[in-house]
Amino acid sequence: MDGSPHPAVRHRDLPGTPRPPHDFAHAVLRTSQFDALIAWYCEVLAARVAFRNERLCFLTYDDEHHRLGIVHIPGLPAQDQPSLRLLHLAWSFPDLTSLLGTYARLKAKGILPYRPINHGPTLSLYYHDPDGTAVELQVDTFPDKAAAAAFLQSAAFLANPIGVAIDPDALLAAWRAGVPEEELLRRPDGPTMSPQG
Repeated sequence: MDGSPHPAVRHRDLPGTPRPPHDFAHAVLRTSQFDALIAWYCEVLAARVAFRNERLCFLTYDDEHHRLGIVHIPGLPAQDQPSLRLLHLAWSFPDLTSLLGTYARLKAKGILPYRPINHGPTLSLYYHDPDGTAVELQVDTFPDKAAAAAFLQSAAFLANPIGVAIDPDALLAAWRAGVPEEELLRRPDGPTMSPQG
């Protein structure tokens, strides 16, 4: 292709204003614990292997060809947590029922969150994968994106932009007892958590 106009095509211009992407496609992780990482993400995300060889694995959980890539690199040194640049990866669930069902399923397999928190705009459970990478499983707490965005501008969020620790077992028990989801999603009063994870 030499860049000269095609005879059957009118001249086109690129958009004058920036266009954001329409979706987040995937993330890719490097690991020396190839099998363990694949098994963990398949379990946690209810994902399936779309492709795998001895060096590369693609996982997906929807109609996207892959949502997570895992590259096998034998002999990688352990991660130095204080110097990590990637703080965490996050996945959203459509409702609290789905998030709590995932929590119960993972707990039964010995996979427990190290940081359960209600941030305000999201209720989140943070896990560590076998390499120590933090993974956030979350559900939006507001009925729509506009309400969540408005909360980020509120005095309540300004006073506590990190969130409040929650007890996922107590949350699950309240859900099973029939407490309405909108009540369970509301951020409780409590001390501000530290900005980690």
